[in-house]
Amino acid sequence: MKETPLSACERDFILKAIEEKKRLDGRQTYDYRKIKISFGTDYGCCFVDLGQTRVMAQVSCELIAPKESRPNEGIMFFNIELSPLASPAFEQGRQSELSVKLNRQLERCLRNSKCIDTESLCVVSGEKVWQIRVDVHMLNNDGNLMDASSIAAIAALCHFRRPDVAVQGEEVTVYSPEERDPIPLSIYHMPISVSFSFFQQGTYLLVDPCEREERVMDGLLMINFILFGKCTATNNKNIFLYTLPENFFVQTVRNY
Repeated sequence: MKETPLSACERDFILKAIEEKKRLDGRQTYDYRKIKISFGTDYGCCFVDLGQTRVMAQVSCELIAPKESRPNEGIMFFNIELSPLASPAFEQGRQSELSVKLNRQLERCLRNSKCIDTESLCVVSGEKVWQIRVDVHMLNNDGNLMDASSIAAIAALCHFRRPDVAVQGEEVTVYSPEERDPIPLSIYHMPISVSFSFFQQGTYLLVDPCEREERVMDGLLMINFILFGKCTATNNKNIFLYTLPENFFVQTVRNY
């Protein structure tokens, strides 16, 4: 099932409003929608509401053999699911171009920024390490899925607790929560993605675009930040860099 396309009148109305520095939900150009974070009963279960966009992240773990190139490091795995429940544009059981891009960007934001101490996930060097899996499910799409996903994923990782283990010779014992308290992950920093949409050949830009704004935008810029405003990665699509405001990146780092 495909989503209903915007009519010419709707498209013109949205673009005209953006030219007049107005938005459909009453926000200013650089205003974020209200963010609500809640947690489930299980460790590592997190719900994030970004306006009407709703995302759930669930973290799990298992003991596996490490990569040969990194025998002393655990493994981070990310998976994003786009369900028809979130939008009629998403198809069940089929990996779309959007899901692939979101997955790659989430990996850049969390894994490549090295926010998790992967060496602390090693149990037996070269034999047993923890694989931390982060599954992100889209429950409702009203735009800016990437920012909502990054918040849900890092919050779920902070909330998660892995089982305690003991090593005696070649035997590895995994303890239940009743036997020993689970152990939190070692997290260095909390990277967050901030998305900007561009309109009219880059003349106008908005932060945190809603779904209708995304449908009429010319391009999208995603920047990942960690503590102290350091930029860890960027991703862009059809961005007209020559029209960006002077000192755009410097101002963005200071604001976020």
